[in-house]
Amino acid sequence: MEFIGVIVLAILIYLYVMMKKPGKNIKQISTNELKSLFGNTDKQFIDVRTPGEFRQNHIRHFKNMPLQSLQQHAHKLSKDKEIIVICQSGMRSASACKVLKKQGFTTVTNVKGGMNSWSK
Repeated sequence: MEFIGVIVLAILIYLYVMMKKPGKNIKQISTNELKSLFGNTDKQFIDVRTPGEFRQNHIRHFKNMPLQSLQQHAHKLSKDKEIIVICQSGMRSASACKVLKKQGFTTVTNVKGGMNSWSK
């Protein structure tokens, strides 16, 4: 009976780890790689930080679409263009990428390190 408890615990730990790691097929780019993409009309740039964070400091190519309202506003994005997602550290943008993937967006890219790694 104790053996079954260990198996159940192992399964729960595995599921938790799988939920927390960045999603499959989500490309990661550095902020240096990001700079070379500006001006590309086949890309959409979204910043998933709060409106307050966005107002304090943002990259002009990015449109603010806070993570908490992303599901409701995702229809405003084109599924035909790559979506580049940024946040403060790269964690919320990784979550946003998962949300977009679940909604059928196929080309989604997370900016590693987020605004913390950005230098003009």
